[in-house]
Amino acid sequence: MKNVKILPTPELLATKVIVRGIHLDITPALYAYAEGVAERLLRHNEHLIRVRLDIELDRTRAIGDQFIAKGHLEIRGPDLIASVESKDAYKSLDLLADKLDSILRRLHGKHKNHRHDNAAEIVENSAT
Repeated sequence: MKNVKILPTPELLATKVIVRGIHLDITPALYAYAEGVAERLLRHNEHLIRVRLDIELDRTRAIGDQFIAKGHLEIRGPDLIASVESKDAYKSLDLLADKLDSILRRLHGKHKNHRHDNAAEIVENSAT
């Protein structure tokens, strides 16, 4: 039987996703876009406890506006934190989603390899 991924419901998104604007008012469109990013992360890994996305407008780093997107994923064990910046808020969220997705994939691969390594040791020990 294939693994069937269940899409997160709006109620689940409301309980697991926090979107904040720092020095910035979050528009409904930006909020919906950030929820889409969180939905992508929740679909990837159902063991996420909470997803916090911060979008910060920083006018002190460069000429013009600089948007910094910070992601904080609460999972069992140490939390995962990532940060990216660009000149567009939507682009920052896209880059953050890619970065968090790669971190989750790498972490999942470590857990998967660790499980298989222990299984191989158990099989070798029982064969002798």
